[in-house]
Amino acid sequence: MPENSPETTALLAAAEQVRQQLGLAAYDAAAVLELDHFIEVQRTELAPGSPDRAGVVTALGCFLGQCLVSAYRAEWAAGTDGSTGVGLANQLFFNPFYLVNQQLNNGEAASVAVFFRSVPQRLVAASGARKRWIS
Repeated sequence: MPENSPETTALLAAAEQVRQQLGLAAYDAAAVLELDHFIEVQRTELAPGSPDRAGVVTALGCFLGQCLVSAYRAEWAAGTDGSTGVGLANQLFFNPFYLVNQQLNNGEAASVAVFFRSVPQRLVAASGARKRWIS
């Protein structure tokens, strides 16, 4: 998805609104940790049938996606199924909206912060890089 497309502009605007509302300084690992805590607090208020849930998932997913974009030099992209998400190194695609929804459903077992910290290992695994040790 081009950086200056209307879709990307809308995603960035939603992410910025969340960043400001949560009082966060940047789109980084510390912000994702705060997002993780915020999701946990909101879990009881945002049951699967809650009328506000879809909007909250969208807003928080935009924020998580922008954190991935900023921290890992990723880009907003469209998945093969037409979903909106984040592409990394032309090898991986993550749907931040799905990730937020999973944490709302499953709690810390589906932590967005744990996922965020796992991205570097996922990139290494996707590239097929193997360490060769000299003995």
